[in-house]
Amino acid sequence: MDRTCKLWINNREIEVDPERKLMDILRNDLRLKSVKDGCSEGACGTCTVVIDGKATKTCVQKAGRMAGKRILTVEGLSQREKDVFVYAFGEAGAVQCGFCIPGMVMCGKALIDANPRPNRIEIAAAIRNNICRCTGYKKIIDAIALAADMLDKGTPVPAEDEYPQVGSACHRIDVKGKVLGTGQYVDDIDEVDLPGMCYGSAVRSQYPRAVVKAIHTEKAKALPGVICVLTADDIPGSVKVGHLKTDWDTLIGVGKTTHFLGDAIALVAAETPDILAEAKKLVEVEYEELQPVTSAAEALAEGAPLVHPSHGSNILVHEHLVRGDADAVIAASKYKVTRHYETPWTEHAFLEPECAVAMPFDDGVYIYSTDQSPYDTRRETALLLGLPQEKVIVENKLVGGGFGGKEDVTVQHLAALIAYKTKRIVKCKLTRQESILIHPKRHQFSMDLTTACDEQGRLTAMKLVAVTDNGAYASLGGPVLQRACTHAAGPYNYQIIDIDGTAVYTNNPPAGAFRGFGVTQTIFATERNLDLLAEMVGIDPWEIRYRNAIRPGQVLPNGQIADPATGLAETLEAVKDTYYHSGPYVGIACALKNAGVGVGLPDYGRCRLVVEGGKIHIHAGASCIGQGVGTVLTQIVSQAAGAPVSHICWHNPSTATAPDAGTTSGSRQTTLTGEAGRRAAKALRRALFARKGLTYAASRTPSAYLEDVMVEEESPETAAVRFTAEDLALLDGTEYYGEYYGKTDAMGTSGKEHPVSHVAYGYATHVCILNEDGTIKKMVACHDVGKVVNPRSLEGQIEGGTVMGCGYALTEQYPLDHGRPTAKYGTLGLFRADKAPVVEAIPLEKKGVDVSYGAIGVGEITSIPTAPAVAGAYYRWNGEFQTELPLKGTPYARKQAKK
Repeated sequence: MDRTCKLWINNREIEVDPERKLMDILRNDLRLKSVKDGCSEGACGTCTVVIDGKATKTCVQKAGRMAGKRILTVEGLSQREKDVFVYAFGEAGAVQCGFCIPGMVMCGKALIDANPRPNRIEIAAAIRNNICRCTGYKKIIDAIALAADMLDKGTPVPAEDEYPQVGSACHRIDVKGKVLGTGQYVDDIDEVDLPGMCYGSAVRSQYPRAVVKAIHTEKAKALPGVICVLTADDIPGSVKVGHLKTDWDTLIGVGKTTHFLGDAIALVAAETPDILAEAKKLVEVEYEELQPVTSAAEALAEGAPLVHPSHGSNILVHEHLVRGDADAVIAASKYKVTRHYETPWTEHAFLEPECAVAMPFDDGVYIYSTDQSPYDTRRETALLLGLPQEKVIVENKLVGGGFGGKEDVTVQHLAALIAYKTKRIVKCKLTRQESILIHPKRHQFSMDLTTACDEQGRLTAMKLVAVTDNGAYASLGGPVLQRACTHAAGPYNYQIIDIDGTAVYTNNPPAGAFRGFGVTQTIFATERNLDLLAEMVGIDPWEIRYRNAIRPGQVLPNGQIADPATGLAETLEAVKDTYYHSGPYVGIACALKNAGVGVGLPDYGRCRLVVEGGKIHIHAGASCIGQGVGTVLTQIVSQAAGAPVSHICWHNPSTATAPDAGTTSGSRQTTLTGEAGRRAAKALRRALFARKGLTYAASRTPSAYLEDVMVEEESPETAAVRFTAEDLALLDGTEYYGEYYGKTDAMGTSGKEHPVSHVAYGYATHVCILNEDGTIKKMVACHDVGKVVNPRSLEGQIEGGTVMGCGYALTEQYPLDHGRPTAKYGTLGLFRADKAPVVEAIPLEKKGVDVSYGAIGVGEITSIPTAPAVAGAYYRWNGEFQTELPLKGTPYARKQAKK
């Protein structure tokens, strides 16, 4: 019997086993790495290729079904097509994390071949089976439309500006690699890159809460091709790790109790993925099942089992913020409203599942990782291995999305443990279903909120009691609760608050950082209460927000004086006409969000510039998770140094070469590391002036509202000087270091009337407009960002974050059944291109903080005001004031229920 079939792939004939998956053949045999493995379930579309002219997902296709067919991947496109798609996706700003992009390109290729002049509706339909979690799809549609036009008209690819100023729409620096699939994510590393690589994975708990009575590894170890089976006894350092609190068990040992279904019991490594899968089945674990705690209410009940007995309580952390006597002020106020709110768990659903490759190196380990801080991964891995931190080197490859979900270690330390113990190179990767279970999610919140105002609708006081389900481990639960509480009063001018927050351990999957960092939940409640107060006062929702909008010089509810950059009122003014002239079904909401860690915690941006080969090499330990920090730093360094962008190289963060720039979290990298890059580039520029014998003339003045910050202004003659690649060669072998410390005050700082909680805040107003049938006609999102660094990237962040917020409001669900997630990637309720609402992004520039050219990070705030704006629109549409998400009774809810 013939056990092979013939395929034509990129005009090359090959023979393969007909029972093998096509994606496996493309990625592993032919090394066509543009074909990405996002879910292996046929749901996400990252593995899309063109087969006989039709865009097709390869992860669910067996090779035998493809016999005789013509298969085309990005690698097989003509050079002209490659050049056009790279330019079009760069020009449109369509690339963020990039993991979905080759699949989108192939959808565009199939469409354009069949229809050279597609309209936007046809393009949206063509990519509807492919998920993008970053962009909101608008710019991907723009890019395919531009590519079609260029290919149809024969338009040449234009050259790019060599000196893109901060504020110009230059292309992302990594667009070519992400469009063509040549940019390397961790899972793209294979045995050709690293010969002798083996594969590792964990055996996970069968129960959310159970005592591990015995672990039998003998059968697995005896299987040919198995390299090791490790248990907790094999860990040389601390069994427990953790982002901030070291409570997360790497492996659950005999006699210990599991905390959730994602807990690892044993760690297996084998020569091939197939042997690995078989070996995991041979590991036998004996359990004594215990009753799990699967809700915050259960966890807080008297006599509830303790999830972490050593902690002494199921309360992870408690926050209580008080300014004034809220009860008395509320009682004396003319109008007051009290409501109970519930917001759900949410899955990040980034397109790239977690993956790490580790290898023995210099008596330690070297890790290729996809995470939000290589230094955080280094610290936790060193703790596990009992090594000095310098013995652990972590290098980021491209990161296929994060949104907060890649702040905690998931597979990095497991790969490191195998490499350290076996002295082998190993790859550890989560399946999509493991990812959905294991990495921390957005917290479920239960909130009781009272908000009060006077006769004119001026806010007087608020009182909030919030309880969050933090799941099995601490993760970022403490800071998330803290941000939820410090921002709960909203961006408004009143100071009487009583905010009580409690984060609770349960046996559910852990909860941690997610775009908005707790503010997404509490602002939903705050903004909904405002709508009801407006009704009581007899004014509309826009007016009550405008009357109360925090303005420069006024005091925020946390006591901080609003700085001159505060632009909330301007965002409201920018959407005023839209709000009043878009029909009867319109909702509105506002938000603020910090940039930087703040609250007195150490918060450094750091950047190192090395001049070598006539080029400036940027090294900063700031992970790019799709937000574009590499491009931001490249633009800032280009402007600050006056150097051509073609001679500036940004390097993926590595703890071996880049200084620690903190976690990519808290919308901080543009503001803090951007300023560090500017300072380093200014030092380089001064050196170039000196080397060429030119006079550098600049004035330095103290910042008006940031301590220890000097503002430098070059003279017009000095500012006009631009340097060439030949000039840069004069500095070969030199280095320049920049550092910026975001100085803030700790929460509860005594003796200071107006403490500085954060170095900067962003402000936003979102408007939701509905059609008569209840579908969303348009979302309008105005954001005060201080200074726009890159307009296309900024618009993409706003569009993507707003669509994500719409999903949070309307369709997304992460259902749990006794601690077990029941959703698959395709049933999470993610918006697709043909259903995603149109988003109009309105960037508003108001001179920001005196660092990083005044730019304020926008990554998180884009999702915060969306849900309450959407809920407000539906309140007008059907008269139902809803206090739970996702909303019920909408066209989107009906369609989701049918799936």
